[in-house]
Amino acid sequence: MFFSLFAGLDRAEAAPALNINADGAILIDAETGKVLYEKNGDSVLGVASMTKMMTEYLLSDAIKHGKVKWDQEYQVSDLVYKISQNRTLSNVPLRQDGKYTVRELYEAMVIYSANGATIAIAEVIAGSETNFVKMMNEKANKLGLKDYKFVNSSGLNNKDYQGQHPQGTGADEENVMSPRAVAKLAFYLINEYPEVLKTASIPRKTFREGTPDRIEMINWNEMLPTLKYNYEGIDGLKTGTTDFAGYCFTGTASRDGKRFITVVQNAVDASGKGSYKARFDETRKMLDYAFNNTTKEEIIPKHYQVKGNKTLPVVKGKEDQVKIYTKSAINMIIENGEKENFKPVLVLDKKKINKKGQLTAPIKKGEKVGYLTVEPKSGEKISYLTEEGQKKVQVDVIAAQDVEKANWFVLMMRGIGNFFGDVWSGISSTVKGWF
Repeated sequence: MFFSLFAGLDRAEAAPALNINADGAILIDAETGKVLYEKNGDSVLGVASMTKMMTEYLLSDAIKHGKVKWDQEYQVSDLVYKISQNRTLSNVPLRQDGKYTVRELYEAMVIYSANGATIAIAEVIAGSETNFVKMMNEKANKLGLKDYKFVNSSGLNNKDYQGQHPQGTGADEENVMSPRAVAKLAFYLINEYPEVLKTASIPRKTFREGTPDRIEMINWNEMLPTLKYNYEGIDGLKTGTTDFAGYCFTGTASRDGKRFITVVQNAVDASGKGSYKARFDETRKMLDYAFNNTTKEEIIPKHYQVKGNKTLPVVKGKEDQVKIYTKSAINMIIENGEKENFKPVLVLDKKKINKKGQLTAPIKKGEKVGYLTVEPKSGEKISYLTEEGQKKVQVDVIAAQDVEKANWFVLMMRGIGNFFGDVWSGISSTVKGWF
């Protein structure tokens, strides 16, 4: 009864015809990482300031483990001062003799994509951006990302560093990732650190309010409420633009109990020209599809029993079989009307089952004997970004009752009965052979 459940990981079912105008795109369910649409999902493309999601992740991780504090103060380095003064880039100018809290720098990075503030955070965490870039690549590997390379913390082209780019990286290199890798990073970020959305969803905020350095920060994600391309339910996540990467955007929106993550890289308009608006238009297409054409359905109910496997045989027990069923229900995002196109897949725990497929008493009610998941009846595999996400659509299969171990006398008598039964069976076969 064992199925190769993970053979479909990172491979999608037939995608809807969304015709997304971008070099790469992907749409996923944010709860499970189920891939609903992809275009060139494994192509390595520029990511520009979407890079900052990795910086956000590493800062959140450092905060969680007490290595950095929100009220910790930072003294501006020469590099950060130089970058932050370049107003052709997205920045909040930082004073060379100024001190800024980590929270101030974080908000400038998340809301306004401030590059100088981002490099400052890298220095706070790792001592230097060179060290931080090593951390970025190591974390990407640990998260299971594929098709990526980080050369700086900000997403700028290294030429913008004017010779002060991180050591070991090229003078005009940029960060690259595939749409699948970007989506996986966003998936981990908002599932492990959902509080990032509280900041990413702020449309406007004043940096250093009440001081001569105050700057009105308008979120570059103009799909947020009250902004130009506002979209119901959107609350993140990160834009990015460079000449190399084009117009990019990782978006996420929640509505009616569903949350999705989208990625577009080098988005273009209908004429094929890259534009600021195009990345939001293409994101809107995917989100409209997701919210209008999918539903979260109960595919398998609680206490479900698989036809033909409602019980398992038991040895050494007072009863010779035990009823089994699912501990809880399986709920999954599916396309409208597709509920009947899935079948249950039962996988029994080989450590609990002997070679004859039997459980051994005693068995406790609620004891796990395996798990149940679903797959399309067509035989196609469902694509998930991660194994952790896929496990969210599988449930434990448990014993529905206790089965006590039989006492020694009963076991002895069964053994005698089985012995004579085998002897009689052998004699009967021999006698039949004579005639």
